[in-house]
Amino acid sequence: MACVNPGGELTESARHILAAMREPVPLSQVAERTGLPLYRIRSAMRELSEAGFAAESAAGWETTSSGRSALERVLTRV
Repeated sequence: MACVNPGGELTESARHILAAMREPVPLSQVAERTGLPLYRIRSAMRELSEAGFAAESAAGWETTSSGRSALERVLTRV
């Protein structure tokens, strides 16, 4: 699942995933919140973490400051 398009912008699914991780949560909860299957969430986490938009901690996965900034840029254009 592509999360970041070639222009560096977040895809719609990436926006939903990052918005679901405002606080640290397990991936199963991200799947519940977004309605996406867990295998797609896991795949997205690899891409989002490589891009610096998501990170895993002892408390779970969460959106990084870079991810929040990218999400806010998209939301302010709408």
